[in-house]
Amino acid sequence: MEKAGTNMHLREWLIAQIDSGKYAGLTWENQNKTMFRIPWKHAAKQDYNLNEDAALFKAWAVYKGKYREGRDKADPTSWKTRIRCALNKSTDFQEVPERSQLDVSEPYKAYRIQAETTTGRCLESPETESQVIIQTRSSSAHLRNTITHHPQFGCHRESEERDGRVNPRGLDHVHYCSNTGTPQMDSSATFSMFSPTPQISDFRVRVCLFYQDQLVVDVTTSTPDGCFILHGQVPLGNERIYGPCTAQQVPFPPPGVIHLPPGIAEAMGRLLPHLERGVLVWVAPDGVFIKRFCQGRVYWSGPLAQHTDRPNKLNRERTCKLLNASIFLKELQDFLKGAGPKPRYEIDLCFGEEFPDASPLKTRKLIIAQVANVMGSGRPCLHTHITMGEEEQGQSQPSPSTDETRTHL
Repeated sequence: MEKAGTNMHLREWLIAQIDSGKYAGLTWENQNKTMFRIPWKHAAKQDYNLNEDAALFKAWAVYKGKYREGRDKADPTSWKTRIRCALNKSTDFQEVPERSQLDVSEPYKAYRIQAETTTGRCLESPETESQVIIQTRSSSAHLRNTITHHPQFGCHRESEERDGRVNPRGLDHVHYCSNTGTPQMDSSATFSMFSPTPQISDFRVRVCLFYQDQLVVDVTTSTPDGCFILHGQVPLGNERIYGPCTAQQVPFPPPGVIHLPPGIAEAMGRLLPHLERGVLVWVAPDGVFIKRFCQGRVYWSGPLAQHTDRPNKLNRERTCKLLNASIFLKELQDFLKGAGPKPRYEIDLCFGEEFPDASPLKTRKLIIAQVANVMGSGRPCLHTHITMGEEEQGQSQPSPSTDETRTHL
């Protein structure tokens, strides 16, 4: 069994385990070695054998330094959850549900190994879509939302879905904004700029939600599994099979949290139900990632977006890389040396409306989520570094996040 502290990612590690033949049921599905099956027996089964059925999950926990033999209590459920969440989040793997078998005596799941890519472009996937058109009274622009079937996803807490409601547990840092003041940056938001390896070491995410350019939520997440930005429930899954996931939930507040014209409020009320299950945003050492689960369409702009003058759509059930840590930290170093422009590190997510606009006329969007990683290692915060760099260079550049002016209530 490999020792903790080595540097293989899950892709390389899993391929090595499959080729080793050490684990029963962990095999290639095709000769090209682009698809594999992984044993997935639940611990509640009568014939469950901890030493055999949990061996692979345990090995990954040991490899990542999350379990020390003889010192830590054996926890096969947590081991399985860790590797399942890693598979779901990774851009290297795509589950193949039609090839999986979970109701047989020796259940397994099938995964495809994705071709490696260095860009933030998401591969197109076929979607069966029907559209709901929402039109506000004050505008002739159509707001289109995707209606599609939602497959199961194994990151949820069953106790949070009673009576169709989500228990906002872990949201102590969320606050709705009012006219009493402007939210402040977390003073502990720091980052490692000159790290020996260009990796993100702080996995917190700052999320700001805007309704018609007015700030309504400002939250810094605190869980390494990232956060769901959503309305209503998280993606439905089977906790008995998949185990729990600790991703924090950042819910959209009701439209009544701020004053909106009647037509806008009605349009937003019709949009929100299509944002149930939302999007999952998380930070890994090499960047920021997202996966869309909601029925409503989601568009984005950011450092890795393919287009700056026309919409960038997030495909459902596809992991997309939003920010590359190596590129960002290199650009930041160049900026602070006066050798380059200010790097862009914030990502805008637009729910239900195409974004960025192809039209030169700027329109205020119903819902925008602004996402930024809080990179920390004990040095002054990222925002301070960029501001100081601007002052030193005598620059006065526009905000890296948007072409529009947003109002902080």
